[in-house]
Amino acid sequence: MSIWQKEVVLPVFPRGYHLIDHILQEHLVDVPKFGLLHLFLKHSSAALSINENADPSVRFDLERSIDLLVPENQKHFTHTYEGSDDMPAHIKCSLLGASLQIPITNGAPNLGTWQGIYLCEFRNNAKARTLVLSIVY
Repeated sequence: MSIWQKEVVLPVFPRGYHLIDHILQEHLVDVPKFGLLHLFLKHSSAALSINENADPSVRFDLERSIDLLVPENQKHFTHTYEGSDDMPAHIKCSLLGASLQIPITNGAPNLGTWQGIYLCEFRNNAKARTLVLSIVY
């Protein structure tokens, strides 16, 4: 067993759901032909998700639905040091998760026809996010 690993600093994205497949493809060069890709987001106020990549309305509906599940400005939140989106961002990260596993086949992520990898940014004033890409082969 071997491991290939790389850290990638993503550009700053505004709040929302952003397809990052194209960014990952730029960094997944000279990788093993077969293996398991593990993506780990080194943050607790954003998340990763795999979902439909064809219709942009999916991104809007995902964001709106998660915002309805975890609304801002709740009186019971005590962790609000960085603003009204602070605690909701942490809860949303816990719900969606900070990591994904995807098979690598023929040197590329083996996603379904309509699947894309999303960075789910939950903060209004986000900073650059860092991903750790690891391939076990």
